[in-house]
Amino acid sequence: MHRGYFLTSLGAMMAAPAAAGAVAPQPTGTLDVVKLPKAELHLHIEGTFEPELIFTIAERNGVKLNYPNVEALRDAYNFTDLQSFLNVYYHGMEALRVEQDYYDLTTAYLKRVQVQGVRHAEIFFDPQAHTKRGVAFPVVVDGISRALADGQRNFGITSHLIMCFLRDMSAESAMATLESALPFKDRIIGVGLDSAESGNPPSKFQAVFDRARANGFLTVAHAGEEAGPDYVWEALELLKVSRVDHGVRSLDDPTLVAHLRKERVPLTVCPLSNVRLRVVPTLAAHPLKRMMELGLMCTCNSDDPAYFGGYVGDNFRETAAALSLSDDQLVTLAKNSFEASFIDDSLRQRYLAEVDAAVS
Repeated sequence: MHRGYFLTSLGAMMAAPAAAGAVAPQPTGTLDVVKLPKAELHLHIEGTFEPELIFTIAERNGVKLNYPNVEALRDAYNFTDLQSFLNVYYHGMEALRVEQDYYDLTTAYLKRVQVQGVRHAEIFFDPQAHTKRGVAFPVVVDGISRALADGQRNFGITSHLIMCFLRDMSAESAMATLESALPFKDRIIGVGLDSAESGNPPSKFQAVFDRARANGFLTVAHAGEEAGPDYVWEALELLKVSRVDHGVRSLDDPTLVAHLRKERVPLTVCPLSNVRLRVVPTLAAHPLKRMMELGLMCTCNSDDPAYFGGYVGDNFRETAAALSLSDDQLVTLAKNSFEASFIDDSLRQRYLAEVDAAVS
């Protein structure tokens, strides 16, 4: 998620998101797209914080919220601009204080997506958003990683953890965060880059990513949603990322499209997020189908589902209906999610076989 998306070059054309309670469009194919086996590769664990859980954890920790009840907080999730979103997002995060909180947050996500076909998840977390509030780095990692380990045993969902740097903070802060992560390399597989994109190019963090790769971390980065294709080029050439998160603005540069197609660079696209953050005016106008028709290796993900109107299965279902995606295209999205993941080949083949079995 880029917490600065609202001021995009498309701003003048943006329409308001669908009203809460509107009937979701239904896909026309025969495939059960919600339960179709899939991996989720673009998911911010802090963005799964549902109002009920925020209140539960806040009460447990004695944190007073600015909302009188769950209903009032949920109403605030229908944000109208960037600031209203940030107010809710960061205010809710204040409830997270101890390891059990992060465990409960992560477990709640896994419980939700186990019925939406998720077999594997590669989860982002933003340590700077917690350490700057005085929460120790190990508290965050221990809570999330313990939940992920239990999630594999209890729900059959394998997972990896990816630490993201907040790009609207300094490169020095990112480097210090990387140093804090070095003792946890057994639990953190990679590093990423998120938060407000415009004015914070990937090149700002080149030295941080160089050091991360030297220490064995894989690299990904948000690029090409709020900002243009030049940020995608920087992510590829300077940060040497294995995947581009979002990347929808890549279509503005035919040379970049050709490069992404030739190199089969995965793009972790988040359709409902793009609508809620006014990157596209409507789901029917989303470029995902065109991107696939151009031969790009796309996946479908939820980003911050508590705020953006749906988890990964919901993104599959609603996008399939809005764009009239064929069953073959949906199967391709599901298979791409495993192909683009950081799992080993034996597990990848097992999950791909599950997709084939579900289709047959």
